[in-house]
Parts: sequence; C-alpha cells; structure tokens
Amino acid sequence: MIIVRSLLFNAAFYAATLGFLIGTLPISLILPQWFAIGVVRSWATVITFLLRVLAGTRTEVRGLENLPPGGAIVAAKHQSTFETFALAPLLRNPAFVMKQQIRWIPLFGLHTVRSGMIHVDRKGKATALRALAERAGEELAKGRDVIIFPEGTRRAPGAAPAYQTGIALVYRTLGVPVVPVAVNSGLYWPRRRFLHYPGTIIVEFLPPIQPGLESHAFLDKLETAIERASDRLLAEADRAVPRPPFPPEAAARLAQRG
Repeated sequence: MIIVRSLLFNAAFYAATLGFLIGTLPISLILPQWFAIGVVRSWATVITFLLRVLAGTRTEVRGLENLPPGGAIVAAKHQSTFETFALAPLLRNPAFVMKQQIRWIPLFGLHTVRSGMIHVDRKGKATALRALAERAGEELAKGRDVIIFPEGTRRAPGAAPAYQTGIALVYRTLGVPVVPVAVNSGLYWPRRRFLHYPGTIIVEFLPPIQPGLESHAFLDKLETAIERASDRLLAEADRAVPRPPFPPEAAARLAQRG
C-alpha cells in the first residue's frame, strides 16, 4: 500500500508542479514580484495537501509565535525535500537561499528569479558569503523572511550535525534575529528515495536567537537548539502510530540520547 500511495503522490507532485510552472509563468513575467511569491506559496500548499491525501503524511506546525514581525533569518534543519517548499506557506513573504545552479533549471529557475529567491555560488567561498549577506539584507529590508539551511544540504535524521559558518557571517553582518527550526521530515520523506510514509511531519519554530553574539557562540547556540529539538521530535516519532522506519543514524541517535 505504501508503494502504491507513494507512486500516486509522486505522479501528482510532478503533474501539479509542471502545471504551476507552465500555467503561471506568462503572468509571473508581467505582474510584480508579489504574484510570483503567491504562486510559490500556492504551489507549496497544493503539494502539502496532496502529500496528506495521497501519501497519508500530515503536517503539524508549532511555534509560529516565535517569528518576529518584520522579517528574520529562518535557519531550518534540512532532512528532506519537504522543507524546501513546505515552509513557504507558513511565512508571509519567504525568500529561500538556494544554490546558483537552480536558476538555470528550465521554467523552475525562472520562477525562482521572478519570486526573488537568493541564489548562492557555493564555489565562491568568501565572495559568495558576502554576496549572500548583501542579498539577504536586501530581502530583509523588504520585510521578507530569509530561509537558510545552515547545514547546506540534506542530512539523514540522526546524522551528526554539520553546520556551516556562512549563517554566522549573515547573522553578524545583518544584526537580525535568527529563528531556528527543527523538523522530523526525513523519517516520512526520506532523502534519495521515492517512498513516503504515513504519519505526521512536525515543523517546530524555536525561540529566536537575538543579535549580538560572537560567531562561535551563535553557531553553538543555533546547533544546540536545533539538534535538541530534532532529537525530541525523533523520540516523538518513535512513539507514534504508525511509526515510520528509522534509518540507522536515527536509531543510533535515539539509543545514544536515551
């Protein structure tokens, strides 16, 4: 049954995505940026609905009251494709940080440009980090929330953390709050697999880290907040019915923490 439901969701995911890309692009090219951002949020809402109806994977959101008004850096745990779109409807005016290559993907890349997403050249190192801070500052000035995945790439639930220093530069340069976000999405939408498991993906916005900390202190506080909350969500999923399959890293992490 899980295989059938996963196949149905995957088919619907790509069909809906293609429909949005083709159907809205002509208007997105004409109307202001707010329309393109609305397309992103609407597409993400539809995909989240399809995930619930076809795969049986629900979404629970906690801690939205921790988002400060006027825009902030949102630093999210990255376990799955899920958070690359599902955070969008939760924020009024989201700007995702993504790798430079995405802007060259036919149709999809043009949508990311029109909606003002932030493209980063990962090979640029110091120059790229300065450009990231500058672009993030521009979008924050518009009242947008800037979503960054501080580990840079998807990591399996329970895997050892690998936080990058780039977010510390953005935090120190811009002097704005950073809202950590914990997820358990990788248990239900595993990376590099087509299977989707029934249950509840939890997205938890944690209390913001206020500006003013030194880089090392900030990174330590960010990692501690996200990892502790993510471990708690792992433990919740371990008690859930139905219980999702746990990858070796998650099982080992639970045993270590338990």
